[in-house]
Amino acid sequence: MIENLNKVFESRVRLGIMSILMVNEWVEFKALKGLLKVTDGNLASHLSALEKKELLLVHKEFVGKKPRTTYNATAEGRSLFKKHLSALEALINKEK
Repeated sequence: MIENLNKVFESRVRLGIMSILMVNEWVEFKALKGLLKVTDGNLASHLSALEKKELLLVHKEFVGKKPRTTYNATAEGRSLFKKHLSALEALINKEK
């Protein structure tokens, strides 16, 4: 049962990032930071780890003179996260 949990989602920050990206198409860095209440460095580190695993896409652009970075879960990221949630649910239901 526990072997079905994906280690990449063990961090509460990564769990939060993926949860937000599952229900939103593209999300700005500032929005993620505000929702998760984490520092820029902490969030950037977790986003980078998810990006390296190809679980999310990054889009960088300038709006006026200000940079804007947005994130979106990839199809693979969505699939792995759903499997992780199913494994959590199975574990919870087994213990009832």
